[in-house]
Amino acid sequence: MARLRRRGDGVSFLLRLTPKGGRDAIGGWGMGADGTEHLKARVASPPQDGKANAALIALLAKTFGLPKTKITIVAGETARLKTIHLASPPPEAIARLEGADT
Repeated sequence: MARLRRRGDGVSFLLRLTPKGGRDAIGGWGMGADGTEHLKARVASPPQDGKANAALIALLAKTFGLPKTKITIVAGETARLKTIHLASPPPEAIARLEGADT
């Protein structure tokens, strides 16, 4: 399965979030037990009152050079595994996302 899926005006991908991870960082791509690839991310914020999700949106916006309004959590708002949608990302952001193996 492809890491990125074209959806409408943008791309979607799976992301596994670790809240209270000590720092805000993208951890590269990982593989789930079912064989699907997901981007790994951690944020220092706790998973209370949407703080971890807000920190995740800010981290993705900073990492990929997008406004926060172009990033949406499509599914998994209260779960660790989330579906993220980037609306109208420039080619540089897609290339950075595909190569996020840091």
